[in-house]
Amino acid sequence: MEIIGRALLLVGIALGIVGLLLMLGAKIPLLGKLPGDLIFRRSEYTFYFPFTTSIVVSLLLTVILSIAFRLFR
Repeated sequence: MEIIGRALLLVGIALGIVGLLLMLGAKIPLLGKLPGDLIFRRSEYTFYFPFTTSIVVSLLLTVILSIAFRLFR
């Protein structure tokens, strides 16, 4: 039962962090506008792939989750 409680607590914290990031995502400077983010513009469409931003977010999530799993172990 203790394991389920810890898992629910971790999921709740993660959902809170994701919600906060979604609310404040547009206000974070340079998010989505880093060098290495790919933008292809044509007359009919625009293709945008935030390559560098994806790597930065992935590294941050890896560090945060690593710390969280060590704390709740």
